[in-house]
Amino acid sequence: MSQTIALKQNTVFKEIAIVLAGSLFMALMAQVRVPLPFTPVPLTLQTLAVFLLGGILGPKRALLSLIAYLIEGTCGLPIFNGGSINPLWFLGPHAGYLWGFVLAAFVVGKLTENREDFFRFLLALLVGEAIILGLGTSWLALFMGWKKAFLVGAAPFFIGATLKMCAGSFILKSYVITRQAFFSR
Repeated sequence: MSQTIALKQNTVFKEIAIVLAGSLFMALMAQVRVPLPFTPVPLTLQTLAVFLLGGILGPKRALLSLIAYLIEGTCGLPIFNGGSINPLWFLGPHAGYLWGFVLAAFVVGKLTENREDFFRFLLALLVGEAIILGLGTSWLALFMGWKKAFLVGAAPFFIGATLKMCAGSFILKSYVITRQAFFSR
């Protein structure tokens, strides 16, 4: 009986550690930030992190990692892009992108489960990117109107998004190949 309880505790601690590691990865990727003069939304590697978390951790762990990331930010930790602190992030113009990360991580995780094909990864990441840009731009439109929100919150990121989707698909494909080689022994 005590062995069963110890095993369950180990499993819970392992899951918590994985989720917290995912939130730390997201926070680290948020620090890679390129401010653009024509938009309040900086270019970061956060979307790539969302793609990788969804594809590697799966939908549940990725979702929990992103929720943990947002809770950490709400608690005042300097985890947002550029090390910024914003406990009221959910009221600001970037909130839609942050909520989009949560939903996209789950959806990408679902769409990439048991997949091995580069193009399926690419399609899953395209859906994830559409979620992030769609929610982000929609929220931003509340602050500045639809036309301007699209021009400053979506359009400038299409090229970078395409590169991140390709890189993410390549990394996920490489991860699958490596995992198969490691576990097939």
